[in-house]
Amino acid sequence: MSQFVSAVVVGADRLGNIPELLKGHNIAIRHHISGRDPSHQKKTLQLPSGTELLILLTDFLGHNVMKTFRAAAQRAGIRVLACRRSVCSMKQALNQCGYCEACDMPKIAEKEAKFMADNGRGHGRPRVRAA
Repeated sequence: MSQFVSAVVVGADRLGNIPELLKGHNIAIRHHISGRDPSHQKKTLQLPSGTELLILLTDFLGHNVMKTFRAAAQRAGIRVLACRRSVCSMKQALNQCGYCEACDMPKIAEKEAKFMADNGRGHGRPRVRAA
């Protein structure tokens, strides 16, 4: 069984089908915050400990709330995923962010490993061989 990524979802009153979609991508919702409380606009907000991913539902959040949560995630070194509250938008954002469906390892790490194996090094441009 694979390890689930612990996520905090910010925005919207109800999540609908999003929790099931996230389970398919090995992401567990640890905490859901609606973002309506005025205290969410404070500059010194902290995310719950153990959070590995912050998901912002942009169509249900004000700019100040998003800015506060992004800053908190940046201070804690947590990845941020921003999308609208729809299953299609969430799927697209997850795939762009590197979380493929039912994988143990995100796609980004797989691409980096393949690049390093193909080129023999992990930095700079790929080696070009003269014919």
